[in-house]
Amino acid sequence: MAGLLPLVLSHLWEDRWAGTFSRMNKLSPTDSPGSLIGAPVGPYQADMHLEAALKRSGHDIIAGIDEAGRGPLAGPVVAAAVILDANNIPEGLGDSKTLSSMKRNNLYIEILRCSEVSIATISAKLIDQINIRQATLLCMSRAVNALNTRADWCIIDGKDLPDDLAGRATAVIKGDGRSSSIAAASIIAKVTRDAIMIESANTYPDYGFEQHKGYGTQFHRDAITEHGPCAIHRFSFAPIRNM
Repeated sequence: MAGLLPLVLSHLWEDRWAGTFSRMNKLSPTDSPGSLIGAPVGPYQADMHLEAALKRSGHDIIAGIDEAGRGPLAGPVVAAAVILDANNIPEGLGDSKTLSSMKRNNLYIEILRCSEVSIATISAKLIDQINIRQATLLCMSRAVNALNTRADWCIIDGKDLPDDLAGRATAVIKGDGRSSSIAAASIIAKVTRDAIMIESANTYPDYGFEQHKGYGTQFHRDAITEHGPCAIHRFSFAPIRNM
């Protein structure tokens, strides 16, 4: 993580990708699966089942995409795209929200070591200009387009797809708990964003960003009332937009 964070932070105020890592071979796509996979029925866990089905359809290079930071009152939204090495998949991948901080950090380093990864950030300023949904889709698109290797197919957590990925992507509801590739992307996105917010606390110490990462806790809301919003707050979000 130490080698990545300065690069990520250098783009905190810009709206672009932060970097790409590793390489994989690219092959050509053939058939196209559906654009949405619905919510699962019964227990499920992250594995390579979705990726295997896509490979059987002729899509050899699969990228998983997820984001972190749609809901907070401050900070960027971060998206990651990950192409796993099928012969070297880190153990313990799962929805980043269900993992301990130590487990996420360890997996973060392992994913960077053995996978191709790209990260994109969209600042609070641009979120205010285009709205959080559009910012999230743009962030995902930029993460995919920053990969060194062009993915034959993308599997994206959630219900929405960026327009430029139509025809080569599938949205997967609760995908971060079902696909190892999406789970890896969720870990990269969350750990990266948490690091950004911890670093931001050094610049804006009154808000407790290192604790809540920009989410609307009571402490955070009270701090906004007392000190007013700062430069990385989202002015289009309530309650800030009503101040």
